[in-house]
Amino acid sequence: MRPPAVVWDSALLGYDLGGQHPFNPVRLLLTIRLATELGVLDGVELLVPDAAGDEELLRAHVPEYLAAVRQAPLVGWDVGHGLGTDDNPVFGDMHDASALVVGSTLLAARKIAEGEATRAVNIAGGLHHAMADRASGFCVYNDCSVAISWLLDHGFDRIAYVDTDVHHGDGVQAAFYDDPRVLTISLHQHPFTLWPGTGYSAEVGRNGAEGTAVNIPLPPRTRDASWLRAFHAVVPSLLAQFEPQLLVTQCGVDSHDEDPLADLSLSVDGHRAIYATLRELAGTYAGGRWLAVGGGGYQLVRVVPRSWTHLIATVLDRDVAPDTRLPPEWVADVGRAAPDTEIPVAMTDGAETAFKPWGDEVDDPVDIAIRDTRRAVFPLHGLDPDDPRD
Repeated sequence: MRPPAVVWDSALLGYDLGGQHPFNPVRLLLTIRLATELGVLDGVELLVPDAAGDEELLRAHVPEYLAAVRQAPLVGWDVGHGLGTDDNPVFGDMHDASALVVGSTLLAARKIAEGEATRAVNIAGGLHHAMADRASGFCVYNDCSVAISWLLDHGFDRIAYVDTDVHHGDGVQAAFYDDPRVLTISLHQHPFTLWPGTGYSAEVGRNGAEGTAVNIPLPPRTRDASWLRAFHAVVPSLLAQFEPQLLVTQCGVDSHDEDPLADLSLSVDGHRAIYATLRELAGTYAGGRWLAVGGGGYQLVRVVPRSWTHLIATVLDRDVAPDTRLPPEWVADVGRAAPDTEIPVAMTDGAETAFKPWGDEVDDPVDIAIRDTRRAVFPLHGLDPDDPRD
């Protein structure tokens, strides 16, 4: 297999919403430092992106919105388009910084499309909430949607997008809700209990694309075993039927039990298990082609660096053992910067990730979501929603 690609440059830290905003780019810096000090990136040439141009941004956004993003730092709060809000405050160089994030995911996509890599990872990407004409949920431009659109014009006509962020992948779903070439699957906290309030099982696509939008809304406090039970009850069967040429995954880690903005209860160990499963599914159903991006995650010290280091390591086939101790220099640096934070000692939360497959006739709290999603979507793919063999 061709060496996987890792996209990173410190310029990506410029996507900074400022002040006490939870979307703090320090999480990216701490991740890269941790992955480096653990040796995960030894010998890996980090690919430096360029900002996406208007031609590419217009794949997912309307011209009026691009103009508004450019004007926002000059005109302030009255620009509209979801800009200047608490979630999406205006900041200097907002257009350039946001376009660079899109460019970083496009670079990862291009490496796969051109056959230079089978897998690629960009932890700075994953801005899945941005809509065609507005910013939303900390996201100015939607790098996921732009990259998928670009891939559809460069050799791919069946792409599966799997979103494991705690929030519904609404922007990507909206971009491809009428497109049968793109299967969007989102596992997220139930929309009745969490923003953005979308992602019900009944949202399945339209206009000839029915069945290509898949949503698995999970109850608050869902833990690793139940999350994985839901994932395995739905995702592999749909990938097998859809036969994607490429798997794109948004790997937000705000599903962690310690995340301050949501209420699922996954662990770093659960995240590690998710990444290993995604890698396996890409190999089984997508010819090994896997583009992974970051996303949400707001426990900046204790969670994001460890989880995304596991993500990078998984993409590179350099899996980090859970009991690996955190490097003393990394711990010391973080301790000086965040003296009131209890820093983990290892790359594990000590959590158990074994799960019971769906169909064992024992009700789990997530089984309502499993049944609702399977009954909404499986018949549209010729699958039996009530048969655990499908």
